[in-house]
Amino acid sequence: MSSPSLRRRRTRTAYPLLLLFAPVLAAGCAGGPPPTAAPSAGWVQPTGVATTAGQPAASTPAPAATSARPSASPASTPRTGLRHVFPVRAGNVDYHPTHSAYPGTDIFADCGEPVVAVTDGTILEVSRVDRFDKRGPLGPYNGGLSVSLLGDDGVRYYGSHLSRIAPGVDGGVRVRAGQRLGDVGRTGNANNVCHVHFGISPACTGRGDWWIRRGVVWPARYLDSWRRDGNREPAAEVAGWHRKRGCPKAPAAGGGGG
Repeated sequence: MSSPSLRRRRTRTAYPLLLLFAPVLAAGCAGGPPPTAAPSAGWVQPTGVATTAGQPAASTPAPAATSARPSASPASTPRTGLRHVFPVRAGNVDYHPTHSAYPGTDIFADCGEPVVAVTDGTILEVSRVDRFDKRGPLGPYNGGLSVSLLGDDGVRYYGSHLSRIAPGVDGGVRVRAGQRLGDVGRTGNANNVCHVHFGISPACTGRGDWWIRRGVVWPARYLDSWRRDGNREPAAEVAGWHRKRGCPKAPAAGGGGG
């Protein structure tokens, strides 16, 4: 077994190479063209009985191995000035500012490093089983193991390709900024590279809308701030996107998620 210092030196030399391949990796995460569906207006958050992993309520069917609480909805008055933290807690971490086909960021770190809540909020959706199959369908299961969080700022934060979901992280559970949600992995269509796909979006349905959940605004400038212990907030940009486009009901065709 190699010492931790030797393993870290080897890992650090790998990240420049990973960034060279980031466009290829991002294309794998995308799995298809970006959505161009016409916006839908006036979406109303559904209410109903919460579901748990593997036990969807009869009136609100959900994909297997996914836990969600459909009644979780954005606060009527989202809070400002909340603390925001970088979503991966690791010393050896890097990310590419661009992404193929749609806004998002791939954050590279060693498998097993902690993935944490960006801000205070409520867990919306959890996928604990990797159901991705490259034969299809492309999109719904591309993220493998994943977690989405509705921040108290009204923004949904999504992390996928995880290797593990932390115990107790389920739909409807309250979490705090910096709380561990899971571990960096390479599930779904991660192309066998340890990383986290990170997306920022409005909550919309709060579950199942992978074409929105995967990301609608570019995260890099927020990640840059949080990594420097700054607190740049994405709520205004996300709200502007939502006002302009609403909540598209489906991707234009096929599409892919992360």
